[in-house]
Amino acid sequence: MIEREDFLNRITLHARPLVRLMRLEDLQAVLTIEKVSFPTPWTLNSFVTELRDNEYARYHCLEVEGQVVGYMGLWYILDEGHITNVAIAPDWRGRHFGEYLMRTVMRKMVAEGMERMTLEVRVSNDPARHLYERLGFKPAGLRKGYYVDSREDALIMWAEL
Repeated sequence: MIEREDFLNRITLHARPLVRLMRLEDLQAVLTIEKVSFPTPWTLNSFVTELRDNEYARYHCLEVEGQVVGYMGLWYILDEGHITNVAIAPDWRGRHFGEYLMRTVMRKMVAEGMERMTLEVRVSNDPARHLYERLGFKPAGLRKGYYVDSREDALIMWAEL
């Protein structure tokens, strides 16, 4: 479910957002977003390993006016994409940038032959769950105690591209 919608009309900014592949030089900005977004943020080494050593990894940045304001990571496995992480900087939330980033990446995935994608989300994260549902993700199961920091369950969601 990735029909083309004009999110630019709903995004209040002066410059067009750009979704591009993440580079090592983006990692300071990515780590800043990561630390304010998650109770157990990934480390610099985790991101470097993903970018340099994981042939299945594809990481994207959302850039506005030259500033990285969000990112999304995936693993491409056969014809499926597994979202590893996605976050938008707090000052940029609530303006549909997460949806824009995800829809753009989903279109790229289709162009690369991907057919479906999956993710895990905290059961308590209602804003993210609603976004994923708008993007066509459907609940498919539960991972009990998945999150190490709180032992909170994760909802497994899948979307057909």
